[in-house]
Amino acid sequence: MSKCFKKLLVPTLSSDGTYKKPHHIAYMDWGDTNNPHVVFCVHGLTRNCRDFDYLASDLLSQCRIICPDVVGRGQSDWLEDEKDYDYYPVYLSDAASLVRHIQSQYRSTITIDWVGISMGGLIGMMTAIDLKDAIHRLVISDIGPLIPVAALKRMSEYVGKEIRFNDIDSFEAYIRKISTPFGPLTDAQWRHLTIYSARRLKDGTYTFYYDPKISASFKEHALQDDVDLWQYWDMLQTPTLVIRGAESDVLLAETAAQMQQRGPHARVIDLPGIGHAPILLDEQQISIVRNFLLEY
Repeated sequence: MSKCFKKLLVPTLSSDGTYKKPHHIAYMDWGDTNNPHVVFCVHGLTRNCRDFDYLASDLLSQCRIICPDVVGRGQSDWLEDEKDYDYYPVYLSDAASLVRHIQSQYRSTITIDWVGISMGGLIGMMTAIDLKDAIHRLVISDIGPLIPVAALKRMSEYVGKEIRFNDIDSFEAYIRKISTPFGPLTDAQWRHLTIYSARRLKDGTYTFYYDPKISASFKEHALQDDVDLWQYWDMLQTPTLVIRGAESDVLLAETAAQMQQRGPHARVIDLPGIGHAPILLDEQQISIVRNFLLEY
């Protein structure tokens, strides 16, 4: 049982309908590569695959875990045209390529589950629809088919801002500030998130480990309306668990209630004292995910 860092070269689907220079998707591959129960874990908007180290460590004795860096984040390649970050089929194409790549490594049918935090949950929802029966179970942390414009405006205040820090402690203080809605974390967990969020520049300063151009979606839109994806939610048939921060401004209580009544009739668990988003680091949150994925 181990973890291994890998890269996959995938086609770059562009917003103009053409294919551009291929890019690499980096991912951590945890556990036994022969295990037919595979769990894909996909992070949020500005995060990266190392957010799942705690969850993967817990699951690796029973599952194989694939944790990708979404394009433009972590150690995956950056896109040349910032407009392509605002073209959602790019993310779905990458996800489908990685799923098929893992499937091709087995001689028989495998069971694939998907755990997605925020943006990773939306990618999982759409992938489960596009690939039909490929996704067996879906776990979504704090995202839904209606995203309030107020939450998008809040995110736009810090996403893509290339702030530099002179040392890792200053960077951690900033991470703690903007990520307060993650809820109470231990010092070790905050440090973990900080170390794997940091990109050291040539001058010795630190900044975020993502392409600042991922903020293109905020630039392209006036941010005047909520994002409404109910038509897709109603198409989803995959058994789904939704983990919601009770204080979330992204997944509102009324939206979560409708998610229980529509589409896959999701199971919803509210976590008190947490906003956007439950980051799946502590034992309580990990056990919720584990129990859902391993129940039969």
